[in-house]
Amino acid sequence: MRITRTGGGHGRRTATLATTVLTASALLLTGCSSDDDSDTDANGNITLTVADFGQFGYKEAGLFAKYHELHPKITVKEETTANEQDYYPKLLQQLNTGSGLADVTGIEVGRIKEVVDTQSAKFADLSKTINVNDWVSWKEKQATAKDGTVIGAGTDIGPMSLCYRKDLFKEAGLPSDREAVAKAVAGGWEDYLKLGEQYKKKAPSGTYFMDSASAMYNAVVSSSAQQYYDADGKPVYKDSPSVQQGWNLAAEAADKKLTQGLPQFTDAWTAALRKGTVATVACPAWMAAQISVNSGDSFKGKWDISRAPGSTAANWGGSFLSVPKSGKHVKEATELVKWLTAPEQQAAVFKAIGVFPSNKGAYELADVKSAKLPYFSDAPIGQIYAEEAKSIPEAVLGAKDGVIKDTISNQINNMEKRGTKPADAWKAATDSIDKALG
Repeated sequence: MRITRTGGGHGRRTATLATTVLTASALLLTGCSSDDDSDTDANGNITLTVADFGQFGYKEAGLFAKYHELHPKITVKEETTANEQDYYPKLLQQLNTGSGLADVTGIEVGRIKEVVDTQSAKFADLSKTINVNDWVSWKEKQATAKDGTVIGAGTDIGPMSLCYRKDLFKEAGLPSDREAVAKAVAGGWEDYLKLGEQYKKKAPSGTYFMDSASAMYNAVVSSSAQQYYDADGKPVYKDSPSVQQGWNLAAEAADKKLTQGLPQFTDAWTAALRKGTVATVACPAWMAAQISVNSGDSFKGKWDISRAPGSTAANWGGSFLSVPKSGKHVKEATELVKWLTAPEQQAAVFKAIGVFPSNKGAYELADVKSAKLPYFSDAPIGQIYAEEAKSIPEAVLGAKDGVIKDTISNQINNMEKRGTKPADAWKAATDSIDKALG
């Protein structure tokens, strides 16, 4: 998952920090594109293009300008597509035609398996440049082809937590201290729903325990090694224990009216945060900035962050940087990728926009290790996310993970908003997925 830069459903602003204190202020950005192709001028100056989607944070952290200072003959220009759903089909078209590719391309985690399986020969092998052991173990495995080539260097990851309104919890008679909340949901997402039932009994008027059951569903599935595919690449989502658990919990949440039924990043969702009607949000690392931006100054200090339900860590989101072999400056592009994904630069991006590093070396740097979120009652997010990141299971990825997840999420939304029966919603989801898989 990557937050887009538009002002609509996925809009996110730039988060800024003090030296060791993460804050979540914002500046909506539009993508910058270059009219120049990657080339070398008469003086030997090189322009490298970086194609990405949403907000990778490099410009916000000043990294492109810094790289130019370190390498005066290299200028880096970013070509950003606001929505990944628009970016990816264009990337596939460029790979298939062999034209229009940037020197460096971003790839979202939900797409990496398909790219590795079908397009790896078109990318430079980064294993000769980066040390894959620098990343959390499962991250670089996601970008590793069967022949051992590594086509992507990990950027961020999305370790899971639980964001909650401690003021609403107090009003509903629930524990509000982050350690007490973590204890209340220590048994897993089933305990989370039990807490929701308690909340509902004394819920402040007009508020709901969670934003959407589909968000909870994604958090549940993300904590499992087996999700939608098995190790042989066979779709097993219909029989996957994590999918079944997530679906059943989502159906229960919808039936018990514990959710406001708002798909995340829609206008209605952002409006609910602004009005303060949501008490909890399943919260991967990148979500905190979304909440703070959309909730606004009036709710600063009323939100807090606790560990995610259960004892199994989860990851939701993350991306990679890759270097197409067809580029004019593959060597220089590869060196840029190595630098951008090094610990110091990943820590700088975390400081700038709050996306959590996948490079383990960043976890001991002050900007990560000591990071706190004043908006979320000074929650020690550097510690929370680092601990989660170290124990996230190695998930089996599939070529159509994104399609399956989105289709199931849409049907969960139908259960919430339209009252669709779980059996009917499941059939609609599986029929649609089977057709997409072919």
